[in-house]
Amino acid sequence: MYKVFIDGKEGTTGLQIYDRFSKRNDIELINISEENRKDVLKRKECINNSDITFLCLPDIAAKESVGLIENDNVKIIDASTAHRTNSDWAYGFPELSEIFRNNIKNSSRVAVPGCHASGAISLIYPLISGGLVKNDYPFVIHSITGYSGGGKKMIAEYESSNRNYELKSPRQYALSLNHKHLPEIKTICNLSYNPIFNPIVADYYSGMCVTVPIYTRLMSRIISLKEMINYFSSYYKGQNFVKINNDSSNVTLLSANKLSGKNNMEINICGNDEQILLTSRFDNLGKGASGAAIQCMNIMLGIDETTSLI
Repeated sequence: MYKVFIDGKEGTTGLQIYDRFSKRNDIELINISEENRKDVLKRKECINNSDITFLCLPDIAAKESVGLIENDNVKIIDASTAHRTNSDWAYGFPELSEIFRNNIKNSSRVAVPGCHASGAISLIYPLISGGLVKNDYPFVIHSITGYSGGGKKMIAEYESSNRNYELKSPRQYALSLNHKHLPEIKTICNLSYNPIFNPIVADYYSGMCVTVPIYTRLMSRIISLKEMINYFSSYYKGQNFVKINNDSSNVTLLSANKLSGKNNMEINICGNDEQILLTSRFDNLGKGASGAAIQCMNIMLGIDETTSLI
């Protein structure tokens, strides 16, 4: 039996993790009362009495929680942005390579990828690691997400009975081109420059679709659309949660909410031999947050990574 504490259970990610544990008999949840959830000493006690603590907190609070650790045996899985570019922490995307998977398995500190970043990195990292494009390729990333990615405040805004009519329309944001997920995309993919990142929030609860367009003439090694599909199929072969749609060349429509409530990620590769669209589709609350966090925990504990995720 593993003792687990969710620091920040009241947020969307924390609640999803809590709900996923409801069907498990190998987890003993350490609960903290509503009146004590911001009490530093009470949180410190819960963290140090756990085998694993999930941090579902703002960055500053997540760093504060790490500073409370006195028990060297406690494993930490951080769902915030705070430690994603910290080389002392394993990056929680095991499908990228065996190195990433082993780092998660052998680490006591794991940073869960951001939702937009998960989609972008799933597409860009294989291109870089396979030498198909150089580190200075001028990447552009388009990403559309459901409003649950904005947390409780945005959820309440969208679900209000007297909400602003503009919420019916997709809304672009981070127009300064300085989104908080850019540092991890650049660091994990070893890019020379920040990509242009264009996030959009739309009027549906969860699910996202991240797209990276590629000019084949700018690639280090020009390949056809079919060869690109085969490359990604080979790259992610055997993975439980990342799958390639080998028939994606015939796709005409992609709905961003199709995988809402699931933990898998589907990669579609469309376009033609001159211009290719790489698209990663998944749930921003699943593989983009709570599902990824639990998958990392399973790997850290040496158990089947699909436990409570399928």
